[in-house]
Amino acid sequence: MKRNIVIAAVTAAALIGGGTATALATTGDDEGSARQAADTRLSDDDGRGDQDGADAQDDRDDDARAVSADVTAPEAIASALKHTSGTAVSAELDDEDDSGKVIWKVDVLSGGNSWHSVSVDPSNGKVLGSHTDDEDDTAQVRAALKGASVTAEEAAKTAGGKGTVTSVDLDEDGKNKSWEAETHKSGGAEQDWKIDLHTGKVTADHDQDDDSDDQD
Repeated sequence: MKRNIVIAAVTAAALIGGGTATALATTGDDEGSARQAADTRLSDDDGRGDQDGADAQDDRDDDARAVSADVTAPEAIASALKHTSGTAVSAELDDEDDSGKVIWKVDVLSGGNSWHSVSVDPSNGKVLGSHTDDEDDTAQVRAALKGASVTAEEAAKTAGGKGTVTSVDLDEDGKNKSWEAETHKSGGAEQDWKIDLHTGKVTADHDQDDDSDDQD
């Protein structure tokens, strides 16, 4: 028996959720495969749309966090150190655990190798609480900071010239140890910076940019 040949004489393009569908000329045996391929293309297009939406939402969330903070990173660090003496090693503006409230989280290394995570209110700079943390890189941190003349607070102030600082952290790994800061501008992308531990010089952190490209 001869196979029935089905020819699609009309080509249609329909916009469905950001994807396109194209009518195809197929044989009767291949009709199901062609339909499946078209559905796969539509599904892939929808997936890209979802990812784009997620990225845009992340940018809006970061923008909201930066705008909502009246207290800057240097001010949050200073407040945390008044509450808990020691050396500030990092500060991050982030969502509080188990709630939607945004706070500054400042990690402080005190005497006796004890670590403290201090929570600071971004609206008024008051300490909301603190707790002890266990870290396994204390020796590395102390070695990296030995002889350093630029503190986390000073690094955050310097990086503030590039935008709103949403985090500052010590990079104690590798040969070129430094402070790392993340800045955010309203309506713009986040940027990463390195601040020299001795001179305070700010340079773009291309390593972080490369990491982001690899993840895309």
